[in-house]
Amino acid sequence: MDGQREDAVLIAEQRGAVRYLTLDRPEVLNALNASVFTALEEQLARISSDPATRTVVITGAGDRAFSAGADLDELTGLDPVDRRALLERGQRVFRSLETLGIPVIAAVNGYALGGGFEVALACTLIVAAESARFGLPEVGLGLIPGYGGTQRLPRAVGSRAALGMMLTGEQIDAARADELGILSQPPVPDDDLLEVVGSLADSISGKSPRAASLILKAVGYADGLDASLAHETTLAALAAASGDAEEGITAFREKRTPRFEGPR
Repeated sequence: MDGQREDAVLIAEQRGAVRYLTLDRPEVLNALNASVFTALEEQLARISSDPATRTVVITGAGDRAFSAGADLDELTGLDPVDRRALLERGQRVFRSLETLGIPVIAAVNGYALGGGFEVALACTLIVAAESARFGLPEVGLGLIPGYGGTQRLPRAVGSRAALGMMLTGEQIDAARADELGILSQPPVPDDDLLEVVGSLADSISGKSPRAASLILKAVGYADGLDASLAHETTLAALAAASGDAEEGITAFREKRTPRFEGPR
């Protein structure tokens, strides 16, 4: 097993034909920031030019979270132009993940919220531990999903179920995620997650890489997705620059209920 660290935020390990990428910011529940995006971009570039890698597994360090979403400290420290640039960059990284050309498996341990859930939705398959929790809680912060959630979740579960999750911001457990069709197989015991995912990745890697690539192209073909993602970025940037976002994030930090009084 060849292990290597990327900017102290991502651990990359090659195990045979499978590349394991571990989000490594457990002290902040593996929150996503610009450094994470840089490390992911570098890894995806290497993988795309490496024919020996046939499957990718993404997971989170520690046992509390796959990823709890965007790093709010970084987001709120940016001006509107830079916030939009960060959203666009995240969109590009997730789209690159989605169109990598080889299967990508999200091994979800603990919380997959906001951007963390959106990472998983950009993957080919999602396998979750029984303790996993999923959600897009942005509405409670005066924000909207900005890394593809408004587009990929409805495609996965239908618009009504997706709207129910996004408009309430409520979390669902792994069993409910399986019922909705988010998972590619029923939840597995927490201690077995990586073993189960490893066996699945090895099985997929042993099949025809050419056929796997063509299957991904056939299933992933969707006119209008890139335009829809760009539209989401515009709306997410508007939300992030609003007074509601300022109030929502401040209330979250102060552990109180936000008071949203702005216009629609």
